[in-house]
Amino acid sequence: MARKKQEDPPMKTDGWMATFSDLMNLLLCFFVMLFAMSNVDEEKYQQLVASLNSTLSFFEGGGISIGEGLLLGNGVSQLNELDAYINNIGKTADSANDSEDINEFDSAGRLKELSYQEALQAIEAENLKANEILAERIAEAIDESKMSDKIEVTFNSQYVQLSLKGALLFDSGKTDVKKDATEVLDRIGLILERYANDIIEIEGHTDNVPINTAQYPNNNVLSGARALAVFDYLVDTTLLNPSNIKHSGRGEYDPIADNSTESGRASNRRVEIRIYNNAD
Repeated sequence: MARKKQEDPPMKTDGWMATFSDLMNLLLCFFVMLFAMSNVDEEKYQQLVASLNSTLSFFEGGGISIGEGLLLGNGVSQLNELDAYINNIGKTADSANDSEDINEFDSAGRLKELSYQEALQAIEAENLKANEILAERIAEAIDESKMSDKIEVTFNSQYVQLSLKGALLFDSGKTDVKKDATEVLDRIGLILERYANDIIEIEGHTDNVPINTAQYPNNNVLSGARALAVFDYLVDTTLLNPSNIKHSGRGEYDPIADNSTESGRASNRRVEIRIYNNAD
């Protein structure tokens, strides 16, 4: 009987290898696509933006380009919640460029444009108004204490200032707080405690009459020592946080009156306490 040739068994294949190979090819294509997208042709991109600019309504009539980080135009300017978007995202003007526009909404909900300088002026006006209210409150407290003749209250957009004459606090050429002045500083301390979370700055000032002693070789040292004396007294007698209080001496370099007269020199010898209003 003729011997039948035995056929080779069918070759075994692992199905997962084909699937894995397909997956690798897909991943390769995916990363090639990402690489291609990461290298955008600037000229083609500008052409795309120009095309959108001419076809889509929300880029027309004063809309801002994508590159500036704003998505404003006639098509979306009437959205009710858009001013929150503008406040959080849109105001990205460079502080070095006063001519760049910032977009806001007026009371009627209409879009308006403010220059960077106008925005700064608006902020300053708000701060000035807030400090005016703070100054009125402090002045009322001082009036109630019957010390308005000893403490002068002024303000600007940055701070509210309490001014005390140097003769009230110190003897000539000295830095020890006079006993008669402690009542005034105690009253000021109570007022300052109401604003303990705000930054408080104490500045000492002198006239231009030279001083040269072993302890105080010049007016800078004398004015700094007087500011420090007031600082120490307030820290010792109030609940104020010392980390919120700064003190410095300005010497004769920031006069508020004419040093050629005795009354002018008396005005220049002073201690100023500033409250930087941090209220929202």
